[in-house]
Amino acid sequence: MRFYGLALAMSALVLGACGGGDDAATTDTATTAAPGAAAPAGAPAAGAVAAAAVTGQIHEVKMVGDAQGFRFEPANITIKQGDGVKFTMVSGGPHNVAFENVADAAKAQLDANIPAAEKMSELQTRYYQNAGEEVTISFANVPAGAYNIVCIPHAAMNMRGVITVQ
Repeated sequence: MRFYGLALAMSALVLGACGGGDDAATTDTATTAAPGAAAPAGAPAAGAVAAAAVTGQIHEVKMVGDAQGFRFEPANITIKQGDGVKFTMVSGGPHNVAFENVADAAKAQLDANIPAAEKMSELQTRYYQNAGEEVTISFANVPAGAYNIVCIPHAAMNMRGVITVQ
């Protein structure tokens, strides 16, 4: 009985340590911003690049995880500038799309072309968990070149690919 009491006390201590947090880190930035400093809704911030819509063909790349492994299908694809790539979650999630080693000349435009609602961080989409979820990334105004992609949760399992823009 004494063991259970000790275990209960230790559990409460551990859970209490995990549940807190720094309230200072949750300040609302809207209340600290200078009046008139915000850009109008939907407008890019000063110095930012605006998203460019797909002007060409849309190519599909499936995100798959099954008995054969984790992969993009196809892993390597060649498109034209202005085309879009639709990434569709098929199985084995969570999956996402992250661009690696992007040249500075292309970084801002490619990042802007990832839909804001689908973005987790710079040059990276959110995680997709359910079959049928998808994101289309435009390569309009993106310079020609090879763009390495990786699924962050499955990088160690070599879920990688290359999008070549002509």
